[in-house]
Amino acid sequence: MKKRCMKLFLLVAALSMAMPVAAFAEEKAPANAGSAADLAPSARSAILMDADSGTIIYEKNSNDKLPPASITKVMTMLLIMEAIDDGTIKLTDKVQASEYASSMGGSQIFLEPGEEMTVDDMIKGIALASGNDASVAMAEKLAGTEQQFVAKMNEKAQQLGLKETHFANCNGLPTTDHYSSAHDIAVMSRELLKHSEITKYTGLYQDYLRKTSEKPFWLVNTNKLVRFYSGADGLKTGFTSEAKFCLSATARRDDLRIIAVVMGEPNTKTRNNEVAQMFDYAFAQYMTHSIFKEGDTMGNVNIEKGTASQMPIVAKHQYSVLLKKGTPTTDIRYELQLEPLKAPVKIGQPIGKLIVFQGDQVLKEFPVDAPQSIDRAGWWKMLQRSLGGLFT
Repeated sequence: MKKRCMKLFLLVAALSMAMPVAAFAEEKAPANAGSAADLAPSARSAILMDADSGTIIYEKNSNDKLPPASITKVMTMLLIMEAIDDGTIKLTDKVQASEYASSMGGSQIFLEPGEEMTVDDMIKGIALASGNDASVAMAEKLAGTEQQFVAKMNEKAQQLGLKETHFANCNGLPTTDHYSSAHDIAVMSRELLKHSEITKYTGLYQDYLRKTSEKPFWLVNTNKLVRFYSGADGLKTGFTSEAKFCLSATARRDDLRIIAVVMGEPNTKTRNNEVAQMFDYAFAQYMTHSIFKEGDTMGNVNIEKGTASQMPIVAKHQYSVLLKKGTPTTDIRYELQLEPLKAPVKIGQPIGKLIVFQGDQVLKEFPVDAPQSIDRAGWWKMLQRSLGGLFT
């Protein structure tokens, strides 16, 4: 009898210990249903990121080094847009195709050796048709040779802190020692999107090159999401037999811009469907809280011995933080911390940071760069400024 009672006691004790575990498991299951854990099941690697803050919403093998195919051109377009912004080239400049550029296989706009196109048309050829020939022509225009341009691509990758990226060409054609990761591609895509003009190209579904010639060339965007997904306006597709189907995509609704990168998808239909699902999840679950919009004056910084004694800090792009929908925003605040500056100051030079808080918790830190260059003032300017101070 005692043995039976002891067995019954042990059985009840075991059940009582198991019940809380079972209850906990049941509570977690609904939270996981339809969550980000179910996204991009067919991709070898994927990431979902808020473009403004860089906050990662979802990732899967995002640091794996993989062949990027034509997503390589995200970096190519970034260097082109930077050259336009700093005045190295203009959209109206003519670019002449070399024999080497014209010899590129794969996706192309069929440039003839010696043929000239404007920078504007070359960007269209890269963004819409994924032109390998146009990419090399622009590389040669900016750096003299493709090899020298590729060196600049790798230099930029280092500046952005990309640890799983190395470029061997500017277009993504298969070659050795050419790789990237979904994470790194998202970071360079985010940097490219800071040049807001790029989506005027990547968001086009179709256009023409050689419009006034006898043989106009019809361009159709290889990224079909720009036509079929509301808010999608970029960025770059990619495919090789080794890389499979890749895409760095972006979409914007209201103030929320999302970047989704997938690599190694089995086909275009799966690739597009899974990216669309990633976008759906982000737009359904998250909202953005704007701190500064592009063009807003963020503050002023004093400059010692400069041609100007003060420089207004203007937002080059939107600064915002990503929040779950329904999150209260009344206690969100920011601090602009700027370093003392002494001329000369170069455009793009790091000068401080913008820190966003919710209560006492830091939500995000943004680096702040100089929006313009300020030269060192000459002695006459400094004397005038000193004398002016005496009389005021």
